[in-house]
Amino acid sequence: MGAWAVRDRFLNLETRWFNLIGEHLETEQGNLLEYWRVERAHSLIVLALLDNTLLLPEPMYRPGVGAATLDFPGGRVSPEQSLDTAARQILHRELGIDVEPSLPLLLLNPGGWPVNSSFSNQRLFGMVAHLTSSCSPTVPHRRYACSPAGIEQLLTQLSCLQCRAVVREWQVHNDDMP
Repeated sequence: MGAWAVRDRFLNLETRWFNLIGEHLETEQGNLLEYWRVERAHSLIVLALLDNTLLLPEPMYRPGVGAATLDFPGGRVSPEQSLDTAARQILHRELGIDVEPSLPLLLLNPGGWPVNSSFSNQRLFGMVAHLTSSCSPTVPHRRYACSPAGIEQLLTQLSCLQCRAVVREWQVHNDDMP
């Protein structure tokens, strides 16, 4: 199946957070559609593991849902930034952890997952940081055991679908889980 032809762009609203684009598209069948899409930076969620526990920042208010939610450390990745650099900045910002440059970070999904492929170009990436005792968090945080029971307890408190997808991906590929 081929790409639809762009007949015209009637809106291109650029903001600091996203670009909103309105276009008229012609389908392969010749139908003309008004279509809206968003271009935005990719997202990265980092699973921080320390002493066989997952570390999460305290719940934070999320304007999109109008409530505080429990989420893994995460954020946007600017186009000029590597995922590795972004992960280290996220861990510092959200957990107060300074990650040594030599600490390897494991990328769970190298191509990223489309967040909403019909509406946005944004992709979600997941990484795992196996922290050492020298990487202790300096801000309030929560810990969940890296065990089936600990993950199930965590999942009862995680409402974010992206966070749930990343932890499940890690769980599926983690041979070390008891």
